[in-house]
Amino acid sequence: MPISLFGSIAERVLESPKFPEEWPYSPADFTRQDESSDALFYDSPRLCYHIDDAAVSALTQYYSQSLKEGEDVLDICSSWVSHYPKDFKGGKVVGLGMNEYELSQNPQLTDFVAKDLNDDPVFPFDDASFDKVTCVVSVDYLNKPKEIFEEIGRVLRPGGECLISMSNRCFPTKAFRIWLQTNDLEHIFITGSFFHYSGLFDAPSCSDISPNPGRSDPLYVVRAARKA
Repeated sequence: MPISLFGSIAERVLESPKFPEEWPYSPADFTRQDESSDALFYDSPRLCYHIDDAAVSALTQYYSQSLKEGEDVLDICSSWVSHYPKDFKGGKVVGLGMNEYELSQNPQLTDFVAKDLNDDPVFPFDDASFDKVTCVVSVDYLNKPKEIFEEIGRVLRPGGECLISMSNRCFPTKAFRIWLQTNDLEHIFITGSFFHYSGLFDAPSCSDISPNPGRSDPLYVVRAARKA
């Protein structure tokens, strides 16, 4: 898969990150231009991709190497598609998202729950109940990231992994403020810091899986394993 010079820089962002000793963000960093109910914003189903076809294919290929047969997987901020390989045979594959109709149209889910995590960030699942947690181009909409990443750590089994993919597309009125004020490299650092400050994960890393640098959507995956 082609990797640009920028991509190699992206993958180095989390090699020796200098995270501040304490949580460095203020509540204002996670405000949005549109603070109206997310339930209203996501009320109408959007049965479309939020990254281009090349990036979709790159993510599916990445998942083919990261998801193992029989694993229990939770897809947060899920919708009508999870981008998993068509032949992926998980154990329970659960979607947690905003729109019930979108979730009902996702053929890879064995179960789903519609819930607004910005209203209540607590996941409706038992401790240590999943092997993997995925989130596709949506971390920038989660305005309580510290609580969300603590929940991700809670529901993962020891050694289980969370994979957060991100690009440079978003609904700007619903992305939190600090995301709109920063660039791709800083997004990688910010997301890695969410893992770090939860205190529940090993050191995060980044993979640049951008399929055609400069010619299609960039795509990065920040991942970390739950501490054993």
